[in-house]
Amino acid sequence: MCGIYVTNIPFVEEEVKNKLASIQFRGPDNTGIQKKGDLTFGHLRLAIVDLDVRSNQPMQFEEFTIVFNGEIYNFAAIKEELIALGHTFRTTGDTEVLLKGYRQWGEKIVPKLNGMFAFAIYNATSNKLFCSRDRLGVKPFYFSWSNGKFEICSQLRPICQNKKLNEAAISMYLDCTYIPSPFTIFQDVHKLPPGNNLEIDLTTKRYSISKYWDLEPVKISKLTYDEAKEKLHELIQDAVKIRLQADVPFGTFLSGGIDSALVSSIASKISKEPIHTFTIGFKDPKYDESKIAGRFATIINSQHFETICKPEDIMKLIPKLVSVYDEPFGDSSALPSLLLNKMAKQQVTMALSGDGGDESFLGYNHFDWVSKFKMLLKMPYYLRVLTSHLLIFDVLGKRTEPLKRILKTKSKHDFIAGIFVGYNSLLKNRNLDWLSFYNGFKKNSEDLHQTTADLNIKLWLENDSNVKVDRASMAYSVEIRSPFLDYRIIELARTLPVSYRYQKGRKKRILRDILKEYIPEDVFEQPKKGFSVPMDSWIRNELKEEFLQNLPDAFLEQVPNLNVPKFKKMLQNHLNGKQDYSSYIWRVYVLSKWYQEFGYFKK
Repeated sequence: MCGIYVTNIPFVEEEVKNKLASIQFRGPDNTGIQKKGDLTFGHLRLAIVDLDVRSNQPMQFEEFTIVFNGEIYNFAAIKEELIALGHTFRTTGDTEVLLKGYRQWGEKIVPKLNGMFAFAIYNATSNKLFCSRDRLGVKPFYFSWSNGKFEICSQLRPICQNKKLNEAAISMYLDCTYIPSPFTIFQDVHKLPPGNNLEIDLTTKRYSISKYWDLEPVKISKLTYDEAKEKLHELIQDAVKIRLQADVPFGTFLSGGIDSALVSSIASKISKEPIHTFTIGFKDPKYDESKIAGRFATIINSQHFETICKPEDIMKLIPKLVSVYDEPFGDSSALPSLLLNKMAKQQVTMALSGDGGDESFLGYNHFDWVSKFKMLLKMPYYLRVLTSHLLIFDVLGKRTEPLKRILKTKSKHDFIAGIFVGYNSLLKNRNLDWLSFYNGFKKNSEDLHQTTADLNIKLWLENDSNVKVDRASMAYSVEIRSPFLDYRIIELARTLPVSYRYQKGRKKRILRDILKEYIPEDVFEQPKKGFSVPMDSWIRNELKEEFLQNLPDAFLEQVPNLNVPKFKKMLQNHLNGKQDYSSYIWRVYVLSKWYQEFGYFKK
């Protein structure tokens, strides 16, 4: 994995060097800068495949110049196809294959690619720049545009100078804990949506965006359960195998969950040597999965490493969080992710993860909520509202308020959207018009679980999970590869009946039955705790002063559209132990730290 940069703004080389230096962690092995006509290309390389300098970028072939971030896992098969067409190769990596593939097929190369990627290829003859981002948005792609002048980059920091804050995006962040594509925290700076191509005509100074992949309307397969299990197992095995191509040491991230256990088990079978596995633990047993992960490691005979995440570790990582994420990012699991990558880097440069399994195989707790809401939908809306008014005096404890808000949800699509944007809001005036960019989730399936999974994939996976993993790994120059994000697995999973994947009390049914072939069921049938931190307790205790110092009235009043009295009441109720508002407090705290980092507020 790497960092890419392209611009037609006439910066001097020193300016471009400084821009790249601000994200040097993405590629410490080589910095390449090259001018081609009116364009300047920049590249930061983290060498994983073909470590030789011959694979440094920018790379040129005939009239074509490329900068590329990511990995093409099926590059060997594409290479053979190109060799049969008469092409020769001087490197053993995937960049040259991508470049010559574009020379051969143009934009039709993109659907052939199985990988995670963000790249830009300049054709000096046509004077056009062709760019593309992978199907699931694993790799980031930012671009600014103003009157034909543009910058393209893997992160925001190098291209955000002299940009105005996007106040609407701040409201999106306060609802979601992230800023969804195509928006960013800055005006005139955009994210290229996943599964899309961007073409810039440098002659006419116009750009166009076109979609090459998306989730399709669901067509349920007629495979029996055993046939589906066998087919899926073979596909997961292949997805793991092709992601083990590397010329550097590798390992796997191993939690107490099904997905990482399955990936690690298959990797250990494929590898000729015992693999390295890494896990994070917590002193609080409610959050700790390290003991289960340790048992998994013993069974698969891995060389296992673990570290315990403590409040003082979090304090040390907060500056890193703000500096490498560029935009406000309010998922607190980014903190243990940073710590995990910091530990892994001492042993490996590449690691496999289990990310993406919960989305396709219905593993999150909110899929249980969907089952319950199906029953509530049988009640007319007016009866649900009436019921919500009857829930008084916190009769259900801390669950009373959330349930009241869910009962007032008008439609099934509003309910599903609420899972991801929240049924409560910190905003004075809430506007969810931006969700229209994700309306596809409403039309591809009649099944409520699959509809939820589709929005999970299109909205949360790209903007939360993938961002978290990319920045946390790049912060320590580690490449993460996620077999469950292989588009073939996602497409197959969506054709399987929901009953193959989800049963009451047994989420991810089919993955569990595959995992039994590697690890005894009584070992992995444990309650899933999630990769989260005990932030609720830390805010009340160890980190209380840190939070209060960074949430002064002067800052809160500066945040556009923030309902300050409501937030202050939530903060007080949390500190008093009346409610758990840690998610809301954390996101506002992160926003405060981001304002300070980028010069918008001084304590």
